[in-house]
Amino acid sequence: MDWLEIKEFLKDSFKAIVFIIVVLVLFIYVVSITQVVGNSMHPTLENGEVLVLNKFKYKIFDVKRGDIVSLKYANTKYLIKRIIGLPGDTVYIKDSKVYINNEVYEEFYISKDLKYEDFNVQSTIPENMYFVLGDNRVDSIDSREIGLVSKSDIIGKASIRIWPLNKFKFL
Repeated sequence: MDWLEIKEFLKDSFKAIVFIIVVLVLFIYVVSITQVVGNSMHPTLENGEVLVLNKFKYKIFDVKRGDIVSLKYANTKYLIKRIIGLPGDTVYIKDSKVYINNEVYEEFYISKDLKYEDFNVQSTIPENMYFVLGDNRVDSIDSREIGLVSKSDIIGKASIRIWPLNKFKFL
């Protein structure tokens, strides 16, 4: 083995190591892959679907009403829910309709026949806290049960459904 072969090997090895480091940094700080477990987001998301999370978005931009997010819950679990209430909002549910600041919030993504219990957030949602709901309100662990969600518990925004391939979609 001569010096040129060693030099070329080191050069290729360095490129491979840099590539691996870049991919690791991306998956730690920018994107993540998650799988939908359960039916709480039906019909929008189905059990077993695989999503790409944008973990960087909320470091620059504000959380928006309607965003589908992954969040930490109970130290070992992760939930996928929709942002409904923002800081400063008052939220309540009456007759299977969500009211935000005393106005009906139109939700095109849930079944109109879905009936679920009334609920009332007791006060205005504080800064850096959010009210989240699953789209399948009768089968969802969400803010009605776990309370408001802190911004620090939000892992990222569900941006792309990548599996199954026939349902590939930007969310």
